[in-house]
Amino acid sequence: MNNSENSTFPKRAEFRLPEHQQINQSIFTSNKSTLDGKAFKLLLTINYICLFVGSVASSMLLKFYFNHKGSSRWVSTWVQSAGFPLLLLPIYLPYHLHCFKHKDGQQIVNRRKPFSSFDTKLLGLSFGIGLLLVISNICFSWGNSYLPLSTSSLVLSSQLAFTLLLSIIIVKQKITFLNLNCVVLLTLSCLLLALSSNGDRPEGLTRAKYFVGFFSTVCAGLLFALYLPVMEKIYSKVDCYAMVMEMQFVMEATATAVATLAMALAGGFKEMKHESVAVFDLGPTKYWMTVGLNLLTWQLSFMGAAGMVFLTTSLTGGICMTALMAMNVVGGVVVYGDDFKGPKVASTVLCLWGFCSYVYGMYVKMKRDVKDDKNGDDEDRPPPGSRQEKKKSLLELSEIVTEDHR
Repeated sequence: MNNSENSTFPKRAEFRLPEHQQINQSIFTSNKSTLDGKAFKLLLTINYICLFVGSVASSMLLKFYFNHKGSSRWVSTWVQSAGFPLLLLPIYLPYHLHCFKHKDGQQIVNRRKPFSSFDTKLLGLSFGIGLLLVISNICFSWGNSYLPLSTSSLVLSSQLAFTLLLSIIIVKQKITFLNLNCVVLLTLSCLLLALSSNGDRPEGLTRAKYFVGFFSTVCAGLLFALYLPVMEKIYSKVDCYAMVMEMQFVMEATATAVATLAMALAGGFKEMKHESVAVFDLGPTKYWMTVGLNLLTWQLSFMGAAGMVFLTTSLTGGICMTALMAMNVVGGVVVYGDDFKGPKVASTVLCLWGFCSYVYGMYVKMKRDVKDDKNGDDEDRPPPGSRQEKKKSLLELSEIVTEDHR
């Protein structure tokens, strides 16, 4: 090669590391496409556990807050994002832990530093999504303050229909019988619940307030449904899972800043202090414990949702979250004694039917795809000892020799 070619195309040999060094790649910093099956399943399991625990526990705790005379919608909005500093643990802890040290003592170099991959565009997108989240949080708090937990959970299942529609528009999601059947069943579930609203209102709650809560919850579902495919579109350009957590940190920080400003202007912090001492009927200690646990569980929920969208798709993430609606319904009935009769039973059955049929269909499809890929690889592989195989081996050997002599 001449000098001009060398300046245009850097030699691979220049990037080789000494034998006592290696570039670190963990499940948090590896590109999604390079994760092996076990690492991918481990990361997926961790995120679904976070989503499961966070979603169910946060719903129970928020209802616990309202049931014991907590009444501030700003407080319930603020706790959904104010726990964002907790995300520094999954961001920085893996960077400093021993998992970055090789077993045989090799020196680790070129570790990816947290927040090192951000540019102006990505930062701007994170701020914008944070504003979307705070509006969704406000709608969710408003709706949850009026509706029984089981009702609000089932109404939120309508977000799946929005997620499918917006996924088709934003990320070109294909419509199949599986996802369409699931969305139709869950939508029917939500409509059935709405039509049976007359006998489901708590004492003292007017019809007008009930429907304000109902439509606020629908709006929260719509906004979160928009969030999912938008994040899938953005995550397609993201390097690794660690970067997903970093984006989540920026988004939650933005949402917290807006909620904090609104609370300060509305006197929400004074109201919080007064509420803990004079309003909450279990006393200030349990009040602040409730607030603290809400901060933790909401971050687990958002972290799990972001991870599911990154590792799978926005539609699959939405379906997984909808599956947890049934758990919230059961929790509302068991813990708080919400009514569970007639139409609500039918609505829950439709919800579970739609989800289970989708999961079974995806399982069958995945098994078929794996079998097809295996058969395709066997057909494309040249016979052992054939001229094609020998030619391929010689070409690979010549590339290695050429590379070593550069």
